Amino acid sequence: MNCKNCNNEVNSNFCPNCGQPTSLKRIDGHYIVHEIEHILHFERGILYTIRELVTNPGQNIRNYLSENRSRLIKPIIFIILTSLIYTLISHFFHIEDEYVKHEGFEKSTIGSILKWIQANYGYASILTGVFVAIWLKIFFKKYGYNFYELLIMLCFVQGISMLIFAVFALLEGMLHFKLLNIAGMIGVAYVVWASGNFFEEKKLGNYLKALFAFLLGTITFYIIIFAIGLTIDTITH
Repeated sequence: MNCKNCNNEVNSNFCPNCGQPTSLKRIDGHYIVHEIEHILHFERGILYTIRELVTNPGQNIRNYLSENRSRLIKPIIFIILTSLIYTLISHFFHIEDEYVKHEGFEKSTIGSILKWIQANYGYASILTGVFVAIWLKIFFKKYGYNFYELLIMLCFVQGISMLIFAVFALLEGMLHFKLLNIAGMIGVAYVVWASGNFFEEKKLGNYLKALFAFLLGTITFYIIIFAIGLTIDTITH
């Protein structure tokens, strides 16, 4: 028989070309439980990824890029999942209603874009990371990482930042103390520390360049958003 995935000839239980099993097990309750365990289990799962990115982000991300990509959860999945966790907590406690205001932009394209960002932090973080990665590429050119490798690094780093927001949002929702501003400072501090640690942990200048890259990348992202919004509003009105 031929593999249903790559059409390679198969004479065993798994395709020798792509690894696809010759027959898939039927999806049932056991399958769902196994998939959840696969995401959450400590070894090579999200908990393991969180621990490694908190304790030694630079080395673990470098290993992911150049040596072993099976130990950590996939970076895009990681940032979307962590952003989803924050979004669910924030919406449940209505945390951001007290922080995020779109005064003056309610009926504009800019306001619509800002609302989309608020509701889709995972995708917005990736988009912001695109511009931060561009500035990192400029500031850390001598290290030889390409744009896509830097973007993957930022997905891991920003994913932990979103978890920091999630923890503080949960505490704020339960304790009714204003904590999200503190989460913002800690989140930015982690992103800067982890990014500098990724390039060369013992060079103080790397952390300063990482801070500038983060700030410039974020500013660039919002400048483009406002430019797009204003252009659309000008054309449609």
